[in-house]
Amino acid sequence: MGSNTVFRKMVIHMKPSVIVLFILLTLCIAFPAMAQVDLAGNWAIRQHEDWQERGPGPDVVNYLGLPINDEARARALSYSATAISVPERQCIYYPPHYIMLGPFGLRIWSDVDANTGTIRAWNLGGWIDRSIVTIWMDRRPQPPEDAPHRFGGFTTGVWEGNTLTTHTTHVKEGFLRRNGAPTSDQATMTMHISRHGDTLTIAAIIEDPIYLTEPYILSRSWQLDPTAPNITNVAAPCVPAAEANLKEGDVPHFLLGKNPFVGEVTRFHNIPVEAVLGGAETMYPEYRKKLKDSYVAPERCTRYCCGWGGAPGNPAPGLTCITDGGGPK
Repeated sequence: MGSNTVFRKMVIHMKPSVIVLFILLTLCIAFPAMAQVDLAGNWAIRQHEDWQERGPGPDVVNYLGLPINDEARARALSYSATAISVPERQCIYYPPHYIMLGPFGLRIWSDVDANTGTIRAWNLGGWIDRSIVTIWMDRRPQPPEDAPHRFGGFTTGVWEGNTLTTHTTHVKEGFLRRNGAPTSDQATMTMHISRHGDTLTIAAIIEDPIYLTEPYILSRSWQLDPTAPNITNVAAPCVPAAEANLKEGDVPHFLLGKNPFVGEVTRFHNIPVEAVLGGAETMYPEYRKKLKDSYVAPERCTRYCCGWGGAPGNPAPGLTCITDGGGPK
């Protein structure tokens, strides 16, 4: 008796419910779980998007658009950038959301389970100042609340259609912006990672019960570039060195009310100090109505006026930087 005949007799004598289950199991075997989208590759930043934030960095005191509370603002105003020149702080990593804040590209690769052939985890590559972020896809449970907090945090992921949604906990304290605006070790981050052809977009939602009064939402994009230089799984080891003329025991900081950079953004752009100091209200378009009577646009641009590079010799493609001998316009 042929195998096809045996198979038909088996099906004939099955109950309808068993037949349905048999078909579903057959489909599961025939079609392995979809990988949804392949995220692997070298993803390079493109400086046309938030170029100051991702390039030279934000102004020293500029918390505009950050939903920080009074405690976070006080801590940010005490921050001196010289602190990261202290040898013991030079090699401290930023938290995982630095993926969204930093000036670097991104390498993504997967870890495959050798027994099942399924993707066990996705990895977002580290850099000299950030750790690898591993996104576990095997439905492992979240660590207990008092488990160690690591620079890479603990992240799980699940596919929602073609978007990989992740959730990160157990991070170390760090910065929400590269000017001292803080995040605590209780912060969490949800990312929605989507690929559209050669463009990768990550929308992140950062929540922090210690320093934020509302969730902070960021969106950044990268472009697939197999030839992009200096994008690795991890960068060369950090080696501390003498970077500033500091005396032994110095702790760079500003005392309460003594930060000399509070008025810098106001001087450059006429933005009122109350807006520069941030808060949830400054995130929303409606805040412009509150400033309409106090804000006067400057007569000319005096800083970061010449494209992505911020200098006459390095304008953005297609832009011409005009100077009059007294600086760029």
